[in-house]
Amino acid sequence: MIRLFFFLFLFFPIFIFSQDDLINDLESSTSVDKKVNSSFEALKIINIESTKIAGNKEFYLLIAHRFSSVKNGFDDLFGLDGATIKFSFFYGVNDWLQVGFARSKFRKTYDVNAKYKLVSQVYDGFPFTITGFSSVAVNSSLKKRDLPNLSFANRLTYLSELLISKKFNDNISLQIAPIFIHENLVKISNQSNSQFAISLAGSFRISDSWSITTEYSPLFNRASNSDFNNALSLGLDWQVGGHVFQLMFTNSQQLNDTHYVTNATGNWAKGDVFFGFNLYRVF
Repeated sequence: MIRLFFFLFLFFPIFIFSQDDLINDLESSTSVDKKVNSSFEALKIINIESTKIAGNKEFYLLIAHRFSSVKNGFDDLFGLDGATIKFSFFYGVNDWLQVGFARSKFRKTYDVNAKYKLVSQVYDGFPFTITGFSSVAVNSSLKKRDLPNLSFANRLTYLSELLISKKFNDNISLQIAPIFIHENLVKISNQSNSQFAISLAGSFRISDSWSITTEYSPLFNRASNSDFNNALSLGLDWQVGGHVFQLMFTNSQQLNDTHYVTNATGNWAKGDVFFGFNLYRVF
């Protein structure tokens, strides 16, 4: 009962793979040609996951860069002198399950993840696409010499998201995503190991090749003594040759799914934002 299990255990880092004929029968009652095409063109809207998954047997490479803050102007060429980077690999196991592996510079983080389509939006039928996303991240930057009692479990952070999107027409798509994050080790006093957020995102197509995107992800139980802010990003998608190239400004330089929401250091009101891009290659 794979899809049902994924839904029931969405807010826990558990991966169980099996099959459910009942779900397939329910979905088969609606013809495939009535399903709405992907609400978003890329696997990510900007930093947050979208409800789109890799197609059956498709292999994706995603290279993501976020440069330093633009606030210093020409001193560091508006942040281009410094950057953080992430490499991600995604594979479409079938038409509803995607698995992935990534490595990002921040905390030398490795993560494994899975995205799974629960239900698709249907013309004159079910109004939303619902997709689950879960990941487990490993902080490899921690050292025994600094933390003598360090165990492997201390390195782990878990994330689960329930992505709910609606494509209103060919130009406008919106998404809401409740997010649960659990860090086994937190460095801020009074910060709960378990954190809750919600992401609000949208895309507006302005031409056949260009779309404007935005996302905002407030964290609900951030510690009162935390210096981090809620993540806010603005982006521009360029579709060319069957690929998507994403440009963005964001107040969160972190690229890992488990850190983007919790570790946004920039402040839009002070011009402290980061320029970056996502580049996808499909094989």
